[in-house]
Amino acid sequence: MTTKGFCFLHAADLHLDSPLHGLERYEEAPAEEIRGATRRAFCNLVRRAIELRVEFVILAGDVFDGDWKDYGTGLWFAARLRELTSKGIRVYLLAGNHDADGKMTASLRYSEGVHTFDTKAPQTIVDEATGVALHGQGFAKAAITDDLASRYPRPRPGTLNIGVLHTALAGRQGHEPYAPCTPDALASKGYDYWALGHVHQREIVDAQPWIVFPGNLQARHVRETGAKGATLVTVEDGRITAVTAEAFDVVRFARIQVDVSGCKSVRACEDAVSAAMALARDEADGRMLALRIELVGRTSADAQLRRDRLRLVAACRERANAFGDVWVEKVELGTRNTSASGRDIVDALELDAVELRQAAGRELRKDLEQLLEKMPAGLDLGRDGLDLLDETALQGWFDEARDEVVRRLIDADVDVDARQAGDT
Repeated sequence: MTTKGFCFLHAADLHLDSPLHGLERYEEAPAEEIRGATRRAFCNLVRRAIELRVEFVILAGDVFDGDWKDYGTGLWFAARLRELTSKGIRVYLLAGNHDADGKMTASLRYSEGVHTFDTKAPQTIVDEATGVALHGQGFAKAAITDDLASRYPRPRPGTLNIGVLHTALAGRQGHEPYAPCTPDALASKGYDYWALGHVHQREIVDAQPWIVFPGNLQARHVRETGAKGATLVTVEDGRITAVTAEAFDVVRFARIQVDVSGCKSVRACEDAVSAAMALARDEADGRMLALRIELVGRTSADAQLRRDRLRLVAACRERANAFGDVWVEKVELGTRNTSASGRDIVDALELDAVELRQAAGRELRKDLEQLLEKMPAGLDLGRDGLDLLDETALQGWFDEARDEVVRRLIDADVDVDARQAGDT
């Protein structure tokens, strides 16, 4: 193994050309910025790899997002890898569950210097320039429930050993439990570094040895917040001396909670939102920022906010436009009225919003599935091809229904208060 210092980049879950859910379905969403975000994020990685003169790049699964709409996705990716290999940077590529799901992926031909791990059995590839031994097995089918890592070979003596694996470990919320295993089992293999993929949140599971999820390269919806990118690993004298995050995303998602307690007008609430937006924008480091905003706290403006929620959303988006690369994906209301009278049922409805949405969503999904089964094949459902079983759409419909109930309760409460005032 070479004794000189070197670096490599570990990335996963590129999901090239996957749509960024929850943005394009809204009118006036910045579609041009959204479209192609996954490609531009990977371009950032390629440029950085060349700039740093890394020895190699590991891509630990889910490069693609299932089948492509056309061959352009695969050809574009192969061309970017050629940029790396033309500079002497090798690429070690492992198929994840989404890659296995794509029928066209197997037809790609890569340039010399791109090495793809076998999907039938664990394979060891030795990087000739550094002597590093990389061990991995890709997904042969979309759903792998076997412990692939248990069959990985023993480490090669006298060199740095890296395990490449697409897995959810013992389970991670929001991710299918594919290729299950435990950190202890991985550590027992005796490798120096585990380059994992599949989980979209960056996580250093352990540092002895290093077990790392780099997270996805570009967030795709508001549940994937914060900086996204890859992991840069520095090796000195055969030892890993640094493991650092490198951000490559071009659109960043964030959820901000704005406390409007004490705000006595809608305008004051909007001013509080603007201040919170400014802080979030600064933390985005110049990237386009997609925000979900939740207003919380007790305010005398609560009834007015709820009665004219569409105006509030429009005002928040107008404020965002003034900042430039900031877009408001959604505005949620978790506020309460400063007056306790007449508000108990509304407060209870707000407190139970999550539970209500989940329960109603389950029942609505069952009804829709039964309805869709009875519909003729190929029937145009309208609404620009909206998927009736789409989770985002179902939640949106529930929110609209809940808001209408809240508005009517508030209007009824205001009418009662007005009549009481007239009686006095």
